[in-house]
Amino acid sequence: MADKDVREPVGDDRDFDINADENMSGTSHLNEPLGDDSEVEKLKAELDAAKDKFLRLQAEFDNFRRRSAKERIELMQTAGRDVINDMLVVVDDAERAQKQLETTDDVKSIREGVTLVFNKLRNVLQSKGLKPMETIGTEFNPDLHEAITEIPAPAKDLKGKVVDEVVKGYYLNDKIIRHAKVVVGK
Repeated sequence: MADKDVREPVGDDRDFDINADENMSGTSHLNEPLGDDSEVEKLKAELDAAKDKFLRLQAEFDNFRRRSAKERIELMQTAGRDVINDMLVVVDDAERAQKQLETTDDVKSIREGVTLVFNKLRNVLQSKGLKPMETIGTEFNPDLHEAITEIPAPAKDLKGKVVDEVVKGYYLNDKIIRHAKVVVGK
């Protein structure tokens, strides 16, 4: 009897006639479906629908990511186009001024021409959001200014303030793009 595993039904086991081995006798086997086939089919259909929805969302996100990357590259390649187009007008004026420099000795007209070119350049840059930083006479601020050196303040009220500006600082759309290099009074 050691070869066979004989179990006596205990408790509620007497009510079930389930056999783990389909080759053995018994009315039900463990590999037979317990529920309705319609429920299983319904669950399979829901699973297939969820998989399809997931795959579509994933494909849509991949397309969005590729499209965004392409737009970002195009934007970076053409970001300076407007500024360059506006600057070409200034370059044209500078070339005309250079031709006048070569043909005339009138210092006053040369000065006026160069001043007009610089004013046009400043106007173009300001229209693009560039704004010069006002520094002389203001309190030294390390977030805005870079101190080159300190000198004795020429007046008591200039102590800790910017006395001179070596390199002008600039804002672009209210963000600092270049810090002012200044001389501070001590």
